[in-house]
Amino acid sequence: MEIDRFVARNGRMTSALFFVNIGVYVLEAVLSRNPLFISTAVLLRWGQWNYAVIHYGWWWQLFTAMFVHVNLIHLAFNTYFLLIIGRQVEAALGSRRLLGIYLISGLTGNLLTLLFLPPNSVSAGASGALFGMVGTLIVMMGVIGGDVQRAILNALILFLINSIFPGVNAVAHFGGLAVGAALGYYYGKKARRRILAMYYGYLP
Repeated sequence: MEIDRFVARNGRMTSALFFVNIGVYVLEAVLSRNPLFISTAVLLRWGQWNYAVIHYGWWWQLFTAMFVHVNLIHLAFNTYFLLIIGRQVEAALGSRRLLGIYLISGLTGNLLTLLFLPPNSVSAGASGALFGMVGTLIVMMGVIGGDVQRAILNALILFLINSIFPGVNAVAHFGGLAVGAALGYYYGKKARRRILAMYYGYLP
């Protein structure tokens, strides 16, 4: 337990996810022979190509796609926000919960992508997982502060602002955000009960 707290305080899981994303991109760049833009062949193999998932049984792409990025700018934006948001979530909830939020949110976003986008769609990126982390943090703070509705509204506004651009996988964003919001509500309720028990000596 003490080891887990030490890891969480120092953001070790956030750093691990950061370096996994960087390492995967380096491998992509080597295979593409281009450090700036990843080739279509690599994205079809390691990103999420809906046709391959459905017809070739490449279900593992639902997992790998959340670590794959299409170009250097895409990677830079996602890893920057991963470091910022990930450390906050990890400090609040611990390393294992951070990892769980990242994976569950990312997988949910990718599953919705498979269900709602055309078979020829190819997607990649950690955005679904990141939206899950953001949703968790915003809604959890809203529950603790007693203003859930505003927290959910803020999360939806953030989703809209970051999902209106061409080429953005809004479906994955929404899936990750929805899962993150649900987890944030759950963890927020638990934290609020502990706070009330600490200061008022009862559990609501």
